[in-house]
Amino acid sequence: MPREIRLNAFDMACIGHIQHGMWTHPRDRSTDYRRLEYWTGLARTLERGLFDGLFLADVVGVYDLLGGRPDAALRQAVQVPLLDPMLLVPAMAAATRHLGFGVTVNCSYEPAALLARRFSTLDHLTEGRIGWNIVTGYLDSAARAMGLAAQPAHDDRYAAAETVMDAAYGLWEGSWGEGAVRADRAAGVYADPMRVRLVRAGGIEAIHLCEPSPQRTPVLYQAGASERGRAFAARHAECVFLNPSSPENVARLVADLRARAAPRPIRVFVGATLILGRTGAEARDLLEEYRRHASTEGALAHASASLGIDFDRFGLDEPVAATGSNAIASNVEAMARVFGPGWTKRHLIDQFVLGSRQKPLVGGPDEVAEALIAFCEATGADGFNLSRTIMPECIEAVADLLVPALQERGAYKRGYAPGSYREKLFGAGPLLAPPHPAAAWRG
Repeated sequence: MPREIRLNAFDMACIGHIQHGMWTHPRDRSTDYRRLEYWTGLARTLERGLFDGLFLADVVGVYDLLGGRPDAALRQAVQVPLLDPMLLVPAMAAATRHLGFGVTVNCSYEPAALLARRFSTLDHLTEGRIGWNIVTGYLDSAARAMGLAAQPAHDDRYAAAETVMDAAYGLWEGSWGEGAVRADRAAGVYADPMRVRLVRAGGIEAIHLCEPSPQRTPVLYQAGASERGRAFAARHAECVFLNPSSPENVARLVADLRARAAPRPIRVFVGATLILGRTGAEARDLLEEYRRHASTEGALAHASASLGIDFDRFGLDEPVAATGSNAIASNVEAMARVFGPGWTKRHLIDQFVLGSRQKPLVGGPDEVAEALIAFCEATGADGFNLSRTIMPECIEAVADLLVPALQERGAYKRGYAPGSYREKLFGAGPLLAPPHPAAAWRG
């Protein structure tokens, strides 16, 4: 019997997320991203498909590295315009009962006290269904938007994140002790001051403004695959998001992460793009239909920002100099690993299929189900973050075609377990347990 596969939808509060140009397809509805009905409808579809969660990406700058201008990103709607993902969650939570929400928030630019209050608020309003994807950023445009000349160096960003995490844990887990909330109407006492303490950690001195939420600390996601990123994940993350690569490389990363985090359990989700048809032939026809809308310009704008390389500076067959990048280190490492040290812009463009570097898995439900099961068995990954192509048909196809095929093979749940997001993911209690550093603050 195969292990149970877990699925998240991987999305962003914008028009163009990963597969650039898909918004020009006549059936795509991603330009409705400004309407609540778009998001509540998505949430209902995901819950119908028994998805574990909706993983929402975010950035706080624009992709202006290609040619030194934001023009390509603006023309192709490459993650701009972009809404605040946290503000979408209450409406989607009200439309569902079980779906979890993993929201990206950049800790390089968020004061810990405000960040902690926003997540506690969402954990209350969702009744314990919120998670935080911890990122440190990779855009100099974001740093400038926050009044800085440039972002700190890659490893320095992770060092600063450690300080934010210490402060956030103190607020979530240590500020309000067990039994602090009495809500005694007769005595006129809501909270016992003796059980509420001032937290001094990570450079702050504060009492958390929120009483304890169902999970206290949100489910913690992290997506850094660099050496420094994996060290950070081993200390903090409960779930790790890996970019797709060969089964051998994913297996190596999964084993490394679990060895570093032991004895804590870690769930690993790998990025994937699916094109599903009722048959393999129908899926291949969809691929050709979608490819006619792919944007190479949009894909280059996105790749320039995430790799920290202005591809306008290089000819098609000129070796790309990737030294000194201060963006996503693991992405740069992946390019050299796949193409070798002399890789070129042509290598990159040839990799684009649907306006991104992520090659889609194409087939009927049985074919795709078998491929996903085999990948998890070969790598030890727990599941997948599925990026969108044409909305909403790509998500509807997963719920209606793929999920039944996985269930027939015993590789997918037939209903939600009770409890919080953390309980559904790990089958334990709603709170982080030792030896996670957050748990040390309780009591």
